[in-house]
Amino acid sequence: MASFIIGLDYGTQSARGVLVDCASGQIVASHTHAYRHGVMTETLPNGAKLPRSWALQNAPDYTEACLEILKKLGLGRIIEGIGIGFTASTPLPATADGTALSVLYPDEKHAYVKLWKHGSAQPWADSINRQGGDFLAPFGGKLSGEWLIAKAAQIAADAPAIWDKTEKFIEAGDWLVWQLTGQECRSLGLATYKAQYDPETGQYPDGLVPELLNRLSKPHRVGTSAGKLTKGWQDKTGILNQPDIAVAVIDSHVVLPAVGGVTSGCFVGALGTSAVYLYLNQTARDFPPGIEGMGFDGSMRDLWCFEAGQAGFGDTLAWFVNTFPLSANRDDIAENFRLYNDEASKITPGSHHLVALDWWNGNRVPHANSALGGLLMGLRTDTTAADIYRALLESLCFGARSVLELFRAGNFPINRIVLTSGLAQNNPLLVQIMADILNHSVEIPEIDHATAVGAAIHGAVAAGIVADYGAGTQKFGAKTCRTVRPDARHSAIYEQLFAQYQTMASNPALHQTLQNIDQIAMSPAINDGNAETGSGTPPS
Repeated sequence: MASFIIGLDYGTQSARGVLVDCASGQIVASHTHAYRHGVMTETLPNGAKLPRSWALQNAPDYTEACLEILKKLGLGRIIEGIGIGFTASTPLPATADGTALSVLYPDEKHAYVKLWKHGSAQPWADSINRQGGDFLAPFGGKLSGEWLIAKAAQIAADAPAIWDKTEKFIEAGDWLVWQLTGQECRSLGLATYKAQYDPETGQYPDGLVPELLNRLSKPHRVGTSAGKLTKGWQDKTGILNQPDIAVAVIDSHVVLPAVGGVTSGCFVGALGTSAVYLYLNQTARDFPPGIEGMGFDGSMRDLWCFEAGQAGFGDTLAWFVNTFPLSANRDDIAENFRLYNDEASKITPGSHHLVALDWWNGNRVPHANSALGGLLMGLRTDTTAADIYRALLESLCFGARSVLELFRAGNFPINRIVLTSGLAQNNPLLVQIMADILNHSVEIPEIDHATAVGAAIHGAVAAGIVADYGAGTQKFGAKTCRTVRPDARHSAIYEQLFAQYQTMASNPALHQTLQNIDQIAMSPAINDGNAETGSGTPPS
């Protein structure tokens, strides 16, 4: 009887699964399930209003999606392994048996999952950064408000009753693995990059959040089996056996084996809702200033992975297209994207007078500050919506170029640049602009559902279906890729515009102004009584 592996890709709005034939290596089926409550930015399920800069999710939505996908793909089949990629950092408070606190306290906003782009924890990150510590060295000397520790600090300060009831504070990807296997088994990648775990000492940072260490646990490297699917899940899904469940992996990292990102000197850009850039190296290197984090065995086995990223990428474009639609049918996002891309492709680089900063969800690299905001410079009375859209595309690529320059400044050799995701596959204008601004050829692996396939390969390694990730790439990964080369004329123009972008991005007065604006918007007077309960202010 045929056997299969399943990869689960948990993104910001939905989860996707792929079913891959173990013998042929081909995708047999796929299924996507949207989260019931989506991203909660305005209200809780009970209608209670949320403050600005909040982004929550409801943990039961994840298990609901998982059940629907596994039933659709696994019913009546033998599944050897299941791998999970999960958007991060997206932690939640839970009891000792894994019950999400939002189930027990649905009226408490701090009981819910804090999505990666939940922005109101940044002040706690700033406070921790002012204190400093050796644990910050592998993370560019600063903690991000997107990460687990800052979000734990926010709960402990603003909702001490909820923090007292929190027996486990856990990334949603690790929590889902726990639900499937019945036992807690955390991911080394999630712990290292998002909770500053030090594999050499086997310790998380201490003394930052009251009793945080008691709510964490030892993580395990990628490709480890976290256990078997429980009998209860087997019965609910109709899967014929109890497959191995791999430890969870950060969604942007999990794609690596699907796109051939398993070798030293490879620079991979995963262009999703946000963007993550990963540089792989066989040996440890001095940490490039400004890069977000580094870790060993947390993304690929036996390789160091240096991580950087942009807090907004695809969602920046989606925000603009949704807010200022070109189509008469404003709700047809695909048609609006098509119209904007058609119009923007006719615009010559540099002709629209615009340069934009890509910080619409804050900045990850090099400032690690979610309080920063986007900016458009050069607006005129003849500026069109397509001009602005093109400037936003360019700003995202300028942000990617900024990341690449940090690696180059650290003398990291760039052997290949690989771009992946639906944006990379389906938006040729974006890819061409990226090649032009990077002034480097880029490879686009030709594979459907790359992130979910990457997760499936992790499941295959955990189950012993393949000996290692190289073998997993060869059997299940992309077989072909297309190469997009830069246009030398456009690259010359973009060199000048990138210099202006850098001038804007490095201006300390601009940073302070953007932070001041954010503080005004977050003030209790503006929020009309919807500010945080509790202290609302991190320690100085």
